[in-house]
Amino acid sequence: MEAGVPSSAGLHRASPGARRVLRLALPPVRRLWSAIALGVLSGGSAVALLASSAWLIARAAEQPALMYISLAVVGVRAFALGRAFFRYLERLAGHDAAFRQLPEVRTELYRRLVPLAPDGLGGTRRGDLLSRLANDVDELQNYPLRVVQPLATSGLIALLTVVGTFLLLPEAALGLLLTLVLAFVVGTLVNTWASGRAERRLAPLRADLSDAVSDLVRNLDVLTAFGALDTARKRVDDASAALTAAVRSRAVGVALTGAVVSVLAGAATAIALATGIPALGAGRIDGPELAVVALLPLAVFEVFGMVPLALGSWRQVVASAERIAATAPETLPSGIPVDRDAPVELVVRSVPELRLTGVGAHWPGASIPVLTDVDVRIAPGERVLLTGPTGAGKTAIAHVLTRLIDYSGSYTIDGVEAFSARQDDVRRIVGLCEQQPFLFDADLRQNLLFARDTATDADLLAVLDRVGLGEWAAARGGLDAPVGERGALVSGGQAQRIALARAILADFPVLIVDEPTANVDGAVADTVVRDILTTAAQDGRSVLIISHTRVPSELVDRSVRIEDGRVVA
Repeated sequence: MEAGVPSSAGLHRASPGARRVLRLALPPVRRLWSAIALGVLSGGSAVALLASSAWLIARAAEQPALMYISLAVVGVRAFALGRAFFRYLERLAGHDAAFRQLPEVRTELYRRLVPLAPDGLGGTRRGDLLSRLANDVDELQNYPLRVVQPLATSGLIALLTVVGTFLLLPEAALGLLLTLVLAFVVGTLVNTWASGRAERRLAPLRADLSDAVSDLVRNLDVLTAFGALDTARKRVDDASAALTAAVRSRAVGVALTGAVVSVLAGAATAIALATGIPALGAGRIDGPELAVVALLPLAVFEVFGMVPLALGSWRQVVASAERIAATAPETLPSGIPVDRDAPVELVVRSVPELRLTGVGAHWPGASIPVLTDVDVRIAPGERVLLTGPTGAGKTAIAHVLTRLIDYSGSYTIDGVEAFSARQDDVRRIVGLCEQQPFLFDADLRQNLLFARDTATDADLLAVLDRVGLGEWAAARGGLDAPVGERGALVSGGQAQRIALARAILADFPVLIVDEPTANVDGAVADTVVRDILTTAAQDGRSVLIISHTRVPSELVDRSVRIEDGRVVA
């Protein structure tokens, strides 16, 4: 066992990355053991309740004086109350410990996702990523609640019950121990056979359904326009059917496991009677003790029945941990920039010079270079046009300059090598307006404030005026105007202007604008480009505008063309 991780030949073993996630999901010992102790008290009260009840009924049948059974009467009442009371406290303590640990898991997951975004997550589907961030992380709460706690609690209760039975009748204790071992082995095998595969597939199937629903909802208008709605709906139906089948298979496995445990509980009672009746005849035990020996297996199996189900929960937890570990690996893939342990302080008090010399780069996880021996210089205050065919490497240059992907060669900011500085420091100097700027499903104010959260409404209105959106914003209700999910309520040109407003608020000395006319019709493309370049240049900042369409020559200082990852002009 490692960090509370079960180990058995019949279990799905976790990879090193999943074990790291599971260790993070396990609450501290001081919290976990309090829940386990309360669980032992609850389970022990349940076993003691049945034992004391059996002894009381059998002893009362002998019609003794009340004084001889009064202690048992008090015990029955105490154990009945204790069973419910400790059970409540155990669930409270266990869930509190598990829920307190989930923020640690989410924080670590986001911390590891930040360096990967956006290029390191290019191959991950949106719905799948959402499922990993929500469902898979939530599934980890079952690790302490349905795996560690039941195994520890049931094991201790079973051990104590066997010892107690041994003190009354060793033969019955041996039979109880044998049936408990059989319940563990056979129950685990039956559960694995009936629902093991389904339990491991639940997390991926939930992700498939989430991804299908997300695609359908987000692209409903496009799917309807192109007559592909039925195909998308069928994808959702198929994903739902597959998930339903897996859940049903798991339910069958749980039912069969419960049946096996019940049968073996009856066998343990039969063995207790088979050994207890001769012992009663021989005078080794009396009638009330025979009742206790016969009914104890029923009580302990009620608690022990959680063990095979805990092993089924283990498979689901491991599957979720594997998916989380794959999403946020401990070792970043090649092409993802990493901060040095002792980064150089990057302090720029004016618009800096950017210089790429012999730069090569590839997208994260890819082996084919997207840039080869690129030389580009952006002087302070210069407006540079970067052109080239689709796939030539224009966006890759932008992502190198903003340290979203790593590079070989040299990239300096006022003579300071970029890889020796902190990435956040580089990104405070070099800003990027992407081809499809992301707009939150909130009002205009909130979409601007995250660039500078100290900005006043007057600051926001002023910057909207600078990018040509002042009248438009006023007509829509001002800063409270909604922009819709991913900017559904604004046009492509307006989205580009909002992104430019955010860049101005963030006060980047160097601004990169990637394909500003990609989502704009030709009638307004020149206006958008002109406004971007003139507005950005008003503060003396440098601008690198990436475009595969024509840009008026009077708006830029010079042009650079790239083809097949190399600068050709």
